[in-house]
Amino acid sequence: MGEEAFNDNFLRAAYGQNTDHIPVWYMRQAGRSQPEYRKLKEKYSLFDITHDPELCAYVTKLPVDQYDNDAAILYKDIMTPLPSIGVDVDIKPGVGPVINNPITQPKDVEKLGNIDPEKEVPYVLDTIKLLREQLNVPLISFSGAPFTLASYMIEGGPSKNYHKTKAFMYSKPNAWFALMDKLGDMTIRYVSSQIKAGAQAIQIFDSWVGALNAEDYRFYVKPVMKRIFETIQKEEVPLSMFGVGAGHLLQDWNDFSLQIIGLDWRTSISEARQIGVTKSLQGNLDPSILLAPWDVIENKVKPILDAGMQEKGFVFNLGHGVFPEVDPDTLKRLTAFVHEYTNKIGR
Repeated sequence: MGEEAFNDNFLRAAYGQNTDHIPVWYMRQAGRSQPEYRKLKEKYSLFDITHDPELCAYVTKLPVDQYDNDAAILYKDIMTPLPSIGVDVDIKPGVGPVINNPITQPKDVEKLGNIDPEKEVPYVLDTIKLLREQLNVPLISFSGAPFTLASYMIEGGPSKNYHKTKAFMYSKPNAWFALMDKLGDMTIRYVSSQIKAGAQAIQIFDSWVGALNAEDYRFYVKPVMKRIFETIQKEEVPLSMFGVGAGHLLQDWNDFSLQIIGLDWRTSISEARQIGVTKSLQGNLDPSILLAPWDVIENKVKPILDAGMQEKGFVFNLGHGVFPEVDPDTLKRLTAFVHEYTNKIGR
């Protein structure tokens, strides 16, 4: 840890405690829009960077140093643990994850193995240990959630409609639940190893689960999520989850043993509170607004902060990830604005 005092505002907000200001971090803050990262990518692939703890720690820490954010999020991909259980995955530029052995029948699920994180993803754990020495803000690590991982594994890559995933879920329920259990076990082991290595918070990305209606979510997905959160909450670090277009699932998420619910830009903070969400909230500026002039950005951010400060337990973030066209100076200015605006409130 550096000489500066440790900034624990994010951890305090997670537990609904008083903070010096509203803490800020951005999904996909590491990489993508940063020129230093783009220069690295001319020489190294995502795979190369994540397998080199010093390089990966540099990429993870860069936005904290540049933007003065209140948390770091480990630079890696939700696909990282899948090869360990027998999934043949490539990250293709401009496409995303491509699965070369997609799941089409029950026997494909039966073939999947277990993960031994210390043996199979030691570079992730080594990066976490290194960052704990370097950072003076909390380190968030993460995992994909079973539904979102399964959607890639069944579709063979990204999808706009998840037809194959839903067809498998509806037509082969026994195999579906077996897949959820295997991915649930993998998530628990993977996340627990990251916490043991020093991760101070965990975010579960169920990015695409909003494709399900609430009834199907409760039957096909909620049981495994409940098990994951009940098991890893024993590790005593704050847990959060996030999905896109999942406002109709927020009341179900509020049932889980987690501390923070991330909102995308479609559901406002006040709407979430009105439907009974009692957890700390995180969000939720539409990332597209970051391309607008500064006065527009400021006018969109203020109501989010005003709503977030109505109750303790709020973390400012985007409603989805930073994308490559965003100017890093805009993110730096945004962080400074959130800190300054919420510091005046005297929290």
